[in-house]
Amino acid sequence: MLAAALADGSAHRHCVFEVFARRLPTGRRYGVVAGTGRLVDLIRDFRFDAETVRHLRDRAVVDAGTAQWLTDYRFTGDVDGYAEGELFFPNSPILTVSGTFAECVLLETLVLSVLNHDCAIAAAAARAVTAARGRPVIEMGSRRTHEEAAVAAARAAYLAGFAATSNLAAGARYGIPTAGTSAHAFTLLHDDERAAFASQVATLGRDTTLLVDTYSISQGIRNAIEVAGPDLRAIRIDSGDLSVLAQQSRELLDSLGATETKIIVSGDLDEYAIASLAAEPVDMYGAGTAVVTGSGAPTARLVYKLVEVDGRPVVKRSENKATVGGRKVAVRRHKPTGTAIEEIVVSQGVPDRANGDRVLQRSFVAAGEALTRPTLDESREHLRRCLISIPWEGLKLSAGDPAIPVTVVPADQ
Repeated sequence: MLAAALADGSAHRHCVFEVFARRLPTGRRYGVVAGTGRLVDLIRDFRFDAETVRHLRDRAVVDAGTAQWLTDYRFTGDVDGYAEGELFFPNSPILTVSGTFAECVLLETLVLSVLNHDCAIAAAAARAVTAARGRPVIEMGSRRTHEEAAVAAARAAYLAGFAATSNLAAGARYGIPTAGTSAHAFTLLHDDERAAFASQVATLGRDTTLLVDTYSISQGIRNAIEVAGPDLRAIRIDSGDLSVLAQQSRELLDSLGATETKIIVSGDLDEYAIASLAAEPVDMYGAGTAVVTGSGAPTARLVYKLVEVDGRPVVKRSENKATVGGRKVAVRRHKPTGTAIEEIVVSQGVPDRANGDRVLQRSFVAAGEALTRPTLDESREHLRRCLISIPWEGLKLSAGDPAIPVTVVPADQ
């Protein structure tokens, strides 16, 4: 596409591309914008170095003219969109990329690979946080995904409200709190469970978490309290019927005088499993596989579509995949109480404003320069407020309609 557009001159026409989802993943009532902070930095640094260009030329992927253009490539356009932590729904224009066709079209895979992944993880994590009802959740899924995806997933999960991650790279890169426990291998390494617990406590003190389900859980708890004393910070259970085991463990800990020792549960937990434990004496959850794979929805179903060329709306009209042309502006409409009731999206215009309306888009990149944007903690707080604002039905884990409707007003209306 780039080579042909450069050859015929159309590569330099001013274009607008938008990122949106035609529909949410099955069973979801809202999406969560995540990854924009990462994406802005990636766009800023997106280049084709000499080795890459030489590779493309040697394999006849591009011609000489295109190779030279790539050598000089630097994005000089604009990027606007919904803030990280914002909720989105079908047809929400969550990201707008504008500039020449050539510089914008090259970003499609980069944009979609970041946003489809991070938005999917954040939505799954937000549902788990809702299900936890205020109890902390630790992200523990690094061993269930690609090594770089693991770091991005930890960031998205923290944005969505997780308390910490076991991924130390995410902690170093993004300042996310880190937490973790020993594994069964550490217990099995020692001649018996008491020896393993004694070693851990001798090194880390009583403010640690002992994994008690390598053998008998009840005996493991007795061994843990015998070694660490009733001031042990926490035990972790990673298998079995967690509902029954949590009750039994709490009773046993209390009988041993360890009334302040916390119970952490893990083991293939998703939002539904977490919700099922709401009435049990669980103090913290560890979620891994489900959250880093989107809990059944590994992509946010986002697409990157050309909607405007030289100020003129362009429309894709293929069956079942039609688009609305023109650059969009979106506002979220609220009741006087603050409850969100509708999203209004206007093409090539500005929505009529009502009291309580909130403009959703903001600028991230202007003329190729990255602008100041909210911190990860600020985005995390933004999502918390957004989730409070939607009708309570929108927080249900069951399948249903999007939490609020989106009304799209085409350019010709």
